[in-house]
Amino acid sequence: MRAPTTPDIIQNLLHNIGSPRETALYLSLLRRGKDTPGVLVKVGGAVLRDQLDELVGALAFLAGVGVTPVVVHGGGPQLDDALEQAGVASERVDGQRVTTPQVLAVARRVFHAEGERLSERLERAGVRARPVISGLVEAEPLDADRLGLVGTASGLRAESLLAAWGSGVIPIVPSLGETSGGQILNVNADAVAAMLVHRLAIPKVVFLTGTGGLLDAQGKRVLAVNLAEDYDRLLNEGVVSGGMAVKLREIKAMLDAHPGECSVSIASPDHLARELLTHRGDGTLVRKGVTIAEVHELSGEDKSVLGKLIESSFARTLRDDYFEVTPITRVLVSSDRLAAAVLLETEHATYLDKFAVTPEAQGAGVGASLWRRITETSPRLFWRCRVDNPISRWYFERADGMARHENWIVFWRGMENRREIDRCVRWSLAVEPSFVIAKESPVVV
Repeated sequence: MRAPTTPDIIQNLLHNIGSPRETALYLSLLRRGKDTPGVLVKVGGAVLRDQLDELVGALAFLAGVGVTPVVVHGGGPQLDDALEQAGVASERVDGQRVTTPQVLAVARRVFHAEGERLSERLERAGVRARPVISGLVEAEPLDADRLGLVGTASGLRAESLLAAWGSGVIPIVPSLGETSGGQILNVNADAVAAMLVHRLAIPKVVFLTGTGGLLDAQGKRVLAVNLAEDYDRLLNEGVVSGGMAVKLREIKAMLDAHPGECSVSIASPDHLARELLTHRGDGTLVRKGVTIAEVHELSGEDKSVLGKLIESSFARTLRDDYFEVTPITRVLVSSDRLAAAVLLETEHATYLDKFAVTPEAQGAGVGASLWRRITETSPRLFWRCRVDNPISRWYFERADGMARHENWIVFWRGMENRREIDRCVRWSLAVEPSFVIAKESPVVV
């Protein structure tokens, strides 16, 4: 029997991570063209120290599927240890390290050593990688009187980085910058990452952390953040606080400054591939996002746009009389017209007739924002999907209960009265199919 090759192993891993359709979609976005990196991965010092094996495995996997990321790393915990061992005093002002010439000398040694260590491990794993030691990030002193040799990123000289990346080498960038006069400055790694993302228009950013995502006040992972809809709520209601709130503000500033479309994921190294290559992900996805509008009366143009959106989402053709025979009460639709929910008010509760997210928007967090708006405006809700529909698992996690009937699963939430639930189930099962019936039809809701 032929021994499995590296491409065989990678292909098997892709199949285990997500559906071929999902992985193909995301790989096409991440590989990009020959001039622009598709992904920047920012690695904290704690990850380099505690999860190096997982990090190397994740980066090697990306390289194996044709994705060459740019890596930016910090090294705070390592610098703390090195300063203590060297007997060099270190203090912080408002959470920022004061960088004296003695601290900077140790920092340069530590950051370069961490970049070399990661590069060597990747090379041993068969992945080409190279530290970008200096001359990349232009910097200016942030507040010399208070913070010493701490800088803020002000520009970029990216020729050497792009040359390395263009030849299939992963550039590894430390959190250092350089003034026009040649003075090296200690620059926050997130600021270095933000400068690279902005100037190179990198469309995907991943922050690798030990938490594996953005955590709320109860320590539970926030799956997706649509900044247009969620940002004020998350901060004002205390859903995220402390360091997590700081991280969210930094991400918003990065996305606001980005010249094009960009999204940020926060994930752990061992779940990097799943976060990047599946709709479901395994971390927190943050996007600039879209607003959700509520429409009560559909014009002819509205019906045309909504019909195309639904057909694109389900890969099926709607019946010609769908809008005439369906007693639609209201429609929730994203401002980019890539996601919508069709809702019907019954005497029992709200019936979710269609929950549609187009392929372009799947995995982008729009569905999560749309679902949140549905449940906020319809606390008593029921809906159905085919028994073999892959999205049924997603529905199981969000429903209070379900009933299986031959070809359908009926879900509900916000209801406890058994008689009332039974009436909703019967009502749902009596709904006529919305799509043109074909001999061999894909699974749809």
